[in-house]
Amino acid sequence: MTTPTDTTPEPIDGAELLDDVAATIARYVILPSTSAAIAVVLWIAATHAVPAWNCAPRLVIRAPERRCGKSRLLDMVEGMSHRPLMTVNASPSAVYRSIGVAPSDPPTLLIDEADTIFGPKAGENEDLRGLLNAGHQRGRPALRYDAGSRSVEKIATFAMAALAGIGAMPDTIEDRAAVIRMRRRAPGEKVAPYRVGRDGPELDELRQRLNQWLTGHIKTLRAATPDMPLEDRAADTWEPMIAIADLAGGQWPRAARKAAVALTSDRDAGDEGSIPTRLLADCRTAFQDADALPTAILLDRLRSDAEAPWATMGAAGLTAMRMGNLLRDFEIRSDTIRFPTGQAKGYHRSDFADAWNRYCPEPKPAGGEAVPAVPASTSQVSPDEASTTGTAQAVPGTQASLGLTRQNEAGTAGTPWPLRAVSDDSTSGAA
Repeated sequence: MTTPTDTTPEPIDGAELLDDVAATIARYVILPSTSAAIAVVLWIAATHAVPAWNCAPRLVIRAPERRCGKSRLLDMVEGMSHRPLMTVNASPSAVYRSIGVAPSDPPTLLIDEADTIFGPKAGENEDLRGLLNAGHQRGRPALRYDAGSRSVEKIATFAMAALAGIGAMPDTIEDRAAVIRMRRRAPGEKVAPYRVGRDGPELDELRQRLNQWLTGHIKTLRAATPDMPLEDRAADTWEPMIAIADLAGGQWPRAARKAAVALTSDRDAGDEGSIPTRLLADCRTAFQDADALPTAILLDRLRSDAEAPWATMGAAGLTAMRMGNLLRDFEIRSDTIRFPTGQAKGYHRSDFADAWNRYCPEPKPAGGEAVPAVPASTSQVSPDEASTTGTAQAVPGTQASLGLTRQNEAGTAGTPWPLRAVSDDSTSGAA
């Protein structure tokens, strides 16, 4: 008489699994900060739960030069993501069709050498950019007219996408992304060589474990409404990753929120914005404490900034007419004003106040807790006992550093796993 074999899979501890993914990445790649490492791990995990998301965050891996590890990091992403589809160049129609084959289970788009597609020498590629922008949100299909059937065809665009390249990606893509700024390894920083034949099976095993864990929680993740430290599009982008962190529990909920705030702040600080927005910000500097300025003096002050574009905008630099046209969209117009030296065309400071507040607010003073407190809930113990929908796992409110689940695997320089100081990203090593 034979004894029945119990084939029920062993419950997966989400926090330990994410730790394993982090430790594996740290073995082959040096990331620029703890926040970057957390974002990559959670983004990879999010690819396995696409049916739960309303927004598909982009992952941008950029570097100022070659040999900064961006392609190696994309190898890690490919090895552990759900249904990865890697390309170094792709036509929009090919990408549309790749997603459209199975819109309910789309591939994870991975685009290497993206600077050759979107760089300054590559043309605009507006169709592909439009596809990647539309695919960030569910329910934004592309419409194509089929002359044969005389009907309009809806083509799905919703899919997770990662892009790696030199320099910045289009701002409309980075605005929908977790941006990882890679750096070249410093002398003394070592990583293990990665070989697909030898090391690929380990990544594939992690991919399968992630898929098993997350597909069992799709309903929970779909209903999740995590407390977000961000607003607007940044919140849409980070919500899937923070929902997964809450599901995993342990130190991941707090770490994810700190990473979201840190990377979004870094991205915004490095974003020069559009020319009109840059003009708004520079006008605030030029006004100093004046209530009004003649147009001629405002232009002189703008053009005197050697690091601003105003002195080289045209043969004579920024002109009064060009400035007026740029400011008009913000409902700011010049007026004839009486100054101590006589009447002249100029601008009132008060006319700028609303636009400054809306488009380029003053940075908030340093200090204070930027990440909201994480509500307490029961930690995950099995696939059927996930964290309460819309809440995060218990994290002490006074937690100042992060020690993740496992402490027996030291990370490479620059990506210290287990994490010990999430709040101190500036001391992390280079990549």
